[in-house]
Amino acid sequence: MQRYLFSRLLQSLLLMVGVLILVFFLVRLTGDPARLMMPRDASPEELEAFREAMGFNEPLHRQFFSYMGGAAVGDFGRSLHYRAPAMRLVLERLPATLELALAAMAFALVFAIPLGIFGGSRPGGVWDTICRGVGLIGQTVPNFWLALMLIVYFSVQLRWFPTFGRDGLRSLVLPAIALGFFPLGKFTRLVRSAVLEVRSEDYIRTAYSKGLLDRRVYSHHIFRNVAVTLVSIVAVQFGYMLGGSIYIESIFAWPGIGRMINEAVQARDFPLVQAIAVFSACFVVVLNLLSDIAYALIDPRIRYEA
Repeated sequence: MQRYLFSRLLQSLLLMVGVLILVFFLVRLTGDPARLMMPRDASPEELEAFREAMGFNEPLHRQFFSYMGGAAVGDFGRSLHYRAPAMRLVLERLPATLELALAAMAFALVFAIPLGIFGGSRPGGVWDTICRGVGLIGQTVPNFWLALMLIVYFSVQLRWFPTFGRDGLRSLVLPAIALGFFPLGKFTRLVRSAVLEVRSEDYIRTAYSKGLLDRRVYSHHIFRNVAVTLVSIVAVQFGYMLGGSIYIESIFAWPGIGRMINEAVQARDFPLVQAIAVFSACFVVVLNLLSDIAYALIDPRIRYEA
């Protein structure tokens, strides 16, 4: 187990370093950063003063070492729009985005797991038809369109939920449904496929031949194997929610990272965009590391095969 953890931790650290290097060069490959960040009508003197203030007039290797040194302590410069440390702004918005992502993930899992199990255990039946329908609709309906339809019906017509803002549990319901509908469809199809595959295994038939009840077979044998597959995709999908919540947070005026990156791009606030990109990528790497650990705890065979 220690060897498995060490190898995964080393891979995660290398990925984080790779993300930092990639972000550094991508910002500079787009052209002169000063011209991208400053207004188009800025004079040459203003551009030169900005380059000197941001360190863009130094040799590239000095810029790189300065950037990596700042990244090691979480310093990505000051936001040009908010006039505050970029990483501090990201961390201030993180709780709102985590709250929305966790609510959306809970919504997806609470409905996807029972639907997938019922559909996979009764192929061709009513539950299987419902399961496949939910999976298809969930993965084809655009979340921004769904968000608008939820606002029109539940907020404007029925007045059950507020249309925007973060003010209590009621304001969380609609954005969580809009953000969690795609993973709901994905998880439903995944659980159904995993149940169908596991049900045909020899050890499942052996469990039934011993006289075990359906509930025990599903809880002790089928669902445990389904969980191995589900754990890996949940972590990846949760990372996608953090980065893919731009439209949902903008539509519902949710004060999270997704809405802030939209504002930062429009304001050409590259230090803030850079901080968000690095933070989001590193967050996904950490989630993948945690999913690998959970994967090994659920299925001990993995840690010996690694």
